[in-house]
Amino acid sequence: MFNKMSLYRVKKGFVYLRYFGPKEFLIRLKERIRIQKIDYEKWYENHRRTEEELESQRQEAFAYAPLISIVVPVYQAPEEFLRQMILSVCRQTYKNWELCMAVSDEERRRIEEILEEDVFKGKTVRLIGMRENRGISENTNAAIKEAAGTYIGFLDQDDLLAPDALYEMVKKLNEYPEAGLLYSDEDKVTADLKKHFQPHFKPDFNLDLLRANNYICHFCVIKKSLIEEMGGLRSEFDGAQDYDLVFRCVEKTITAHVPRILYHWRVHQVSTADNPISKTYAFEAGQRAIEAHLLRCGEHAEVLPELDRGFYRVRYKVQGNPKISILIPNKDHVKDLEKCLQSISKSIYKNYEITIIENNSKKAETFAYYDKIESDHIRILRWDGPFNYSAINNYAVSETDGEYLVLLNNDTEVIGKDWLGEMLANCQRKEVGIVGAKLYYPNGQVQHAGVIVGIRGIAGNMFRGLPKGYSGYLHKASTQQDLSAVTAACMMVKRSVYEEVGGFEEQLAVAFNDIDFCLKVRRCGYLVVYDPYVKLYHYESRSRGAEDNEEKIRRYQCEIDYVRRNWSEIMEKGDPMYNPNLTLVKCDYSLREKEDG
Repeated sequence: MFNKMSLYRVKKGFVYLRYFGPKEFLIRLKERIRIQKIDYEKWYENHRRTEEELESQRQEAFAYAPLISIVVPVYQAPEEFLRQMILSVCRQTYKNWELCMAVSDEERRRIEEILEEDVFKGKTVRLIGMRENRGISENTNAAIKEAAGTYIGFLDQDDLLAPDALYEMVKKLNEYPEAGLLYSDEDKVTADLKKHFQPHFKPDFNLDLLRANNYICHFCVIKKSLIEEMGGLRSEFDGAQDYDLVFRCVEKTITAHVPRILYHWRVHQVSTADNPISKTYAFEAGQRAIEAHLLRCGEHAEVLPELDRGFYRVRYKVQGNPKISILIPNKDHVKDLEKCLQSISKSIYKNYEITIIENNSKKAETFAYYDKIESDHIRILRWDGPFNYSAINNYAVSETDGEYLVLLNNDTEVIGKDWLGEMLANCQRKEVGIVGAKLYYPNGQVQHAGVIVGIRGIAGNMFRGLPKGYSGYLHKASTQQDLSAVTAACMMVKRSVYEEVGGFEEQLAVAFNDIDFCLKVRRCGYLVVYDPYVKLYHYESRSRGAEDNEEKIRRYQCEIDYVRRNWSEIMEKGDPMYNPNLTLVKCDYSLREKEDG
């Protein structure tokens, strides 16, 4: 016999089925079941602050201890939810706070009755009167205007703060006093508060991810003077008013990320957390918020909503008609090379040249094929030394003149026709240095969806083996974002950036040269963008053979030592585009356990 919640879940399932269609619905259902096998509830209990740690926080005196005003617009909230929300603020280990609640005249009386309870006496809770409901933005603005704090923290009426939320924010402010916006990780909690689930472990500030999804969301703390400078929340973006405000703030300030679960988003039948396809207006407002941000930034782009609500695709537009030089090292394996070239020939963008760097081929058919294809459009360069991927590409770059360079393996096959234009439009952005692609095995499973530094000792391709159609943890396999590295099996880079960083490191002949190159580019201040809309099959370097003899093993170890020595800081602190709560032994964004170190 169904209870009300079970019946609601069944109804919601049918809504999703109609929305996604049978095929997509089944894929999402399978992926959700797969993700839910992770025992986050146990992990959460093992990682939440102990009472001893909380007591230690209560005793700590910060050099900088600003007043933080928590603002909450209240509208027809269940009394139990309100009481629990207020209690979560009152239990903060950091004491210099106030709670400012925007309430209508009809709401005031029942909230005042709640505040008369002993547990709330002596707490700084202010009720900001609203004669009428003016919408979430204007109600929140009213609370912000009356707030006395140097910083404003945003909290929804039915959600909860972890007891160390404000402590962790102020601790981070003491480390980064220049930060005007801070945010934390978050999770969801059932309406009865009995179960925590779906943790959202976030990277440090990630421009492209923010343009694809409001990943900053909860818990967000912003300097009040900055909010005032921005003109507060804007009612024309109601439903995504926080998204719009975050965009305007990050355009003007430094952000800081606290990688701890500090906010619990309550899931109930009318919340967006439980039924994200129910509030269409919110996602339309989100799209407009991105469009307004891109306009302010001078970007030429369009914003397209993804099938998964709350996610967007920003499609940048190519400016002009710059020349692209495609560089493909090759040794024999004519069939692989031919398949690669045939896939490139279908490209819509036409202003490109192909340079094949011949390196120690042995077969007569290879040279016969070269004679057949060499033309004004396809050029054959010869590199007679031993295989050194870095040296080969550095040489090829010096012999070509394209404004943009594509490094491409000979054992790849492009999927689709718009890949060059897609990569170019991203790479033309002034802040971008490198654009990488999504690579698949021939069976359709993911081979590369970006690289995380530190995985398995040095770096790892993310989502390796992810089934076809799956989008990965929080859609990370299918969402454009900034990463610390991408594979050079398919990589576009500005020539000016390539030359600025000195090209590829020739001490790294085979392994990790692309990781080192990407990190050098990021060190110079450029973004490395993972673009999942550029897709290729990759036949996994089969033309070069395995690392299976003593010489190759020794060389490989030397390359590992080079990367560890030259990039020790990121190895020790962790990849800023990842999260320290996530595993370093697997490539699937699963939770970090004790054995991860």
